Amino acid sequence: MAPTPWKTLSSRPIYENKWMQLREDIAELPNGRTTIYGVVTFGECVGVLPFVDDDHVILCRQYRYIFGENHRWEMPTGGMNPGEAPEQAALRELQEEAGYTAGRLEWVSSYYTSKSVCVETAHLYLGYDLTPSALPPDDTEDFELAVFSFAQALDMVVRSEIRDSMSVIAILHAARLRNQFG
Repeated sequence: MAPTPWKTLSSRPIYENKWMQLREDIAELPNGRTTIYGVVTFGECVGVLPFVDDDHVILCRQYRYIFGENHRWEMPTGGMNPGEAPEQAALRELQEEAGYTAGRLEWVSSYYTSKSVCVETAHLYLGYDLTPSALPPDDTEDFELAVFSFAQALDMVVRSEIRDSMSVIAILHAARLRNQFG
């Protein structure tokens, strides 16, 4: 039998900016007790692992403020605009962050980036048949780009050098589809 849903008794906004909202809920549990529950809403995001050929991918790195890091590689990722389809957002992010568009996108996963306190769904793609096509990056973004062999990217995931969930999941799905596990 599935767990009984909680009942939201009240909800109040705490903070909001153009990227996220934070609210505090009071929820009633099935046993009648109540609890405070913080919820952060980001919306939807996309990522695309761009293959320049059968065995090489483009990865980017940028300064990640929250971790104070500028040395980790990742695939192009970003938020979706209102009314934008995931495929459109993936192509836009690829243009903004890598300077390419993909002739073909292959969906590999949609997942919740956090199972308990964040409302955010990520949509992941593999990009093929790349052609140069750049859009300006967001005003807070500054990228370094490099081409890696897919085997090297997979090894960086295995050694936890690549740590962001969208890149990790996309690279592992690509390895699964390429039968490169083990």
